[in-house]
Amino acid sequence: MRWYRLEAARSNGPRLSGPVALVAAVAAGFTLWIAFPPYGHWWAAPLGVALLAVSVRRQRVAAAAGLGVATGMTFFVPLLSFTGLQIGWWPWLLLASLQALFLAALGCAAAYTSGLVDRQPWAWPLVTGLLWTAQEALRSRIPFGGFPWGRLAFSQAEAPTLRWAALGGAPLVTFVVATAGGLVAMALWRLIVTSRWPAGRVAALVGAASVVLLLGEVVPTPAANGRSVVVAVVQGNVPRMGLDFNAQRRAVLDNHVDATLDLADDVRAGRRPRPNLVVWPENASDIDPLTNADAATRITEAARTIDAPILVGAVLQGPRPGTVRNAGLVWTAADGPTGIYVKRHPVPFAEYVPMRSLIRRVTPLVDRVRADFVAGSDPGPLDIGGVPVGDVICFEVAYDALVRDGVSRGAQLLAVQTNNATFNHAQASQQLAMVRLRAVEHARPALMASTVGISAFVEPDGTAIDATAMNTSAVLVREVRLASARTLATRLGPAPEAIMVGAALAVLAAAWYRRRAERTHRKPPGRAAS
Repeated sequence: MRWYRLEAARSNGPRLSGPVALVAAVAAGFTLWIAFPPYGHWWAAPLGVALLAVSVRRQRVAAAAGLGVATGMTFFVPLLSFTGLQIGWWPWLLLASLQALFLAALGCAAAYTSGLVDRQPWAWPLVTGLLWTAQEALRSRIPFGGFPWGRLAFSQAEAPTLRWAALGGAPLVTFVVATAGGLVAMALWRLIVTSRWPAGRVAALVGAASVVLLLGEVVPTPAANGRSVVVAVVQGNVPRMGLDFNAQRRAVLDNHVDATLDLADDVRAGRRPRPNLVVWPENASDIDPLTNADAATRITEAARTIDAPILVGAVLQGPRPGTVRNAGLVWTAADGPTGIYVKRHPVPFAEYVPMRSLIRRVTPLVDRVRADFVAGSDPGPLDIGGVPVGDVICFEVAYDALVRDGVSRGAQLLAVQTNNATFNHAQASQQLAMVRLRAVEHARPALMASTVGISAFVEPDGTAIDATAMNTSAVLVREVRLASARTLATRLGPAPEAIMVGAALAVLAAAWYRRRAERTHRKPPGRAAS
């Protein structure tokens, strides 16, 4: 007797027994986790999708929800462990639990549509792809603007599937990966459920999944077609890691000024080319240079010595008392600040606290966020020394629209300013993977500038170059060819995702209609009137 034998056949067909389904769901979460950096086993993502799909097939909706939670917790708890490094374990687990609820909803939807899949087995991979895409679309928007970290697309920086981003952005990459997972699920199901299929057909399904993944290799990557400019990225480092990294705010600013002055020495000595623009990371100046003359003087000194404009990551006083702004300031030696981008999506409970008075009754930790960050409204791009730069700050790189807005308005270079001093290498490497996807999605050269690492340049084909180590001071200088051609993904914007979400809703509606029709058919006929 096979230990993995299904439960006895029921009206809706056989399914995995409870213990076996739970093991598959937990294995799905673990497999999804190792698909992401720093492990980067991208091929594990479709396998994780397949294991969850098999575990919830034909399950009751309530059981499928529990299996989805099991996958979600196994996946998100380790993936988001960086969020608990400074604030403790319970906010980390609360965030992971909230994200796991979306996989619970996914499990319910997959189980609910099992009847359709039974009638049309060929549709299982497509339904799987559509449901995953819809789940991620929802998770990227609610609550409080959503939290897109951990999308399947962001695990594919080293994969051929990354190129699909040029056609439909992150949603299309997720759809392709999940559809391949659906094909693997069909193969697993046949191996576990029945011996009627010959091994050749199982191999054909796995081969089809491989073809779907590898087809990305034929998607063309537009070449950069603009002029060349020299760009410098300054990673000044911080005195110490942790939430109090900016307790020595002047030291952080001085680190970035001094590193820029050292670069100027190298330029004068002919060891490095003179940059057309310099990029400092988020929080390079937590002293507001618009109100603090000393900070302004130091930044002006750096800009004058290097003879180039600097994009300064700065914390500025807000428009109202008790508020602040997370900004990128274009700073020149002659005119000081000449342009500004204000972060448009501050992170809830990290940069601002919604429902502060209510949350304070639960925990005083909310008061660690002493002043709420106010969101900006202008997407840019910024003109930095004649270069149109699409700037986003830290977690904003995870949001499709925020990156696309700058490109659609003419940005020819993408800059991601970030501060990883409160996180770790895993978080930084996951963020760099997102930058790589954005570069391919919009066919733009890109860069990531971090206070402590990882900083890097990224080519339009997604190749990361000159990536720095963590917790070091470093200066990167590279000649970059700008790009202005628009990819199909840039032109279509949110349309591919909207179409796939609409198709997922249509699948759920069809499943509801089928179930309703079956219930009506099973009702006993009424008694004839006497």
